[in-house]
Amino acid sequence: MTNAPARPSSDTQPIDAVIVGAGFAGMYMLHKLRGLGFSATVLEAGSGVGGTWYWNRYPGARVDIQSLEYCFGFDEDLEAEWRWSERYAPQPELLRYANHVAERFDLKRDIHFHSRVTAAHWDEASQFWQIETEGGARYRGRHLILATGCLSIPTDVTFPGMETFKGPVYRTSRWPHEGVDFSGMRVAIIGTGSSAIQSIPVIAEQAAHLTVFQRTPNYSMPAHNGPIPQADLEAWAKDPRAYRAASKDTIGGFQNEANTTTLATETAPEEVRAELERRWAWGGFRILGAFADTGIDPAANRIIQEFVAEKIREQVADPAVADLLTPKDHPFGTKRPCVDTGYYATFNRPNVSLVDLRADPIVGFTPAGISTQANDYAFDAVVLATGFDAMTGAIDRIDLRGVGGRRIKDHWAEGPRTYLGLMVAGFPNLFTITGPGSPSVLTNMINSIEQHVEWIADCLVSLNQRQQTSIEASEEAEAAWCRHVAEAVTPTLMPQANSWYMGANVPGKPRMFMPYAGGLNTYTEICRQVAAKDYEGFVIRKGDRVLSESRVFTSHPPMPEIPEKLMPIVVERLTAAGLMPAAQ
Repeated sequence: MTNAPARPSSDTQPIDAVIVGAGFAGMYMLHKLRGLGFSATVLEAGSGVGGTWYWNRYPGARVDIQSLEYCFGFDEDLEAEWRWSERYAPQPELLRYANHVAERFDLKRDIHFHSRVTAAHWDEASQFWQIETEGGARYRGRHLILATGCLSIPTDVTFPGMETFKGPVYRTSRWPHEGVDFSGMRVAIIGTGSSAIQSIPVIAEQAAHLTVFQRTPNYSMPAHNGPIPQADLEAWAKDPRAYRAASKDTIGGFQNEANTTTLATETAPEEVRAELERRWAWGGFRILGAFADTGIDPAANRIIQEFVAEKIREQVADPAVADLLTPKDHPFGTKRPCVDTGYYATFNRPNVSLVDLRADPIVGFTPAGISTQANDYAFDAVVLATGFDAMTGAIDRIDLRGVGGRRIKDHWAEGPRTYLGLMVAGFPNLFTITGPGSPSVLTNMINSIEQHVEWIADCLVSLNQRQQTSIEASEEAEAAWCRHVAEAVTPTLMPQANSWYMGANVPGKPRMFMPYAGGLNTYTEICRQVAAKDYEGFVIRKGDRVLSESRVFTSHPPMPEIPEKLMPIVVERLTAAGLMPAAQ
């Protein structure tokens, strides 16, 4: 690449790109930019690479996308030399993979560990970002790229009297690196989200007794984990490029046999049952793509709800416990379903009990344990599996200020607003990898990360070749994209759940569906069109002079093909939301 400034000799000199976070996104962004001749530095709060898989070391932690698809595809040699031991890789193996990537591409020499970013201010005069870390180190970056992760900031839920409890309190999101031995202990775990569903079976095998405190049950599907079937390895090995391309050209960024035409409500019950059984036996998220109407039509969704409820009853011996573990307050698939190994069967163990917090809420902690309205419980240790401030938590905890000193918190006071989930109006040269408004958490994150990194890298190359100094999303394009994000999710059942997709798990957080539900394949094509139209919807400058200005966003696609029977539901929801004019 020509015209790229030389690598700075010290951190006080300007850097082309300051990247925040050394997870998979930050590592690939660093590798990509270095290969193009840009100077880049990564600032990482932890002491090692891996992001999610560095921080989340709780018992049973593992990926919920198949390992073959949850790995980088940008380098064929890297892909060929790594061998996964299991269909769904466990956390230690994922962390080993992250370190292997870092070492293979010599990434750590440009990563500053123990460097939590506390502030980043746009300097309009120099058109650089001024960045400061918790330790007081300062950096100047032409571009600021946030690879901070969608699920990286815990909610840090507390309870009255928690400081009086005599035993240790662990958070699944910040698990001790040396591990925890619960042998012989009376253990409580609060929460039944994804991290709890993975850890409960493991903790139950160690503890003398495990008490699970549940407020809201979640749907979970069996992983059927084990060694990767030889047939899958052979199919992959025949043409990895084609397999990966096919994965990326899907709604979720992974192979899911999505059925986009067949309706559950118009299929014979025995055929519906057979298809659901087949997908349940395969495991993982495969059941999500069984029929075209289950994400839109409540009647179709109830068919899957009843099927999963039956599966829970088959696995849990006590009917009352099975009933408590069965979700009743949200449609199937409207919260991110979990993938488990032996979760429901764990409640058949004599050393495991379940407390329904809706019927008997927690009052607070005591020195000996936990008190609910009706009971006192004694524990030796407590585990908090209380979730994350998703999508925005890591971003709005930085004192992030754009043009005119505007704070990102103020810009997002009514919910996160972005253009393409990549940039924010009023914050030039700031990029968010898998940020709010992108498919991110609704997809295979690795494929979404690769798409974002490559788009950002191409954008920086374009700016550099034309000697342009800044790029900024226009307010008009940002507003149009936010409208399109709403258009994509409103026809579905997803907004009906009080999910972390909506920010519902964080008190005071604005309710807004944050990820883009239009699919990774559709989104990728939109991003391609925007770039092909000279970065439509962006204002590009050289110093104070505007070189290119395209404030509108016209690249959003027509509504995806929807079976005719579902159109009345779709039209009704879009009209009620003000996203479609009412019929005259």
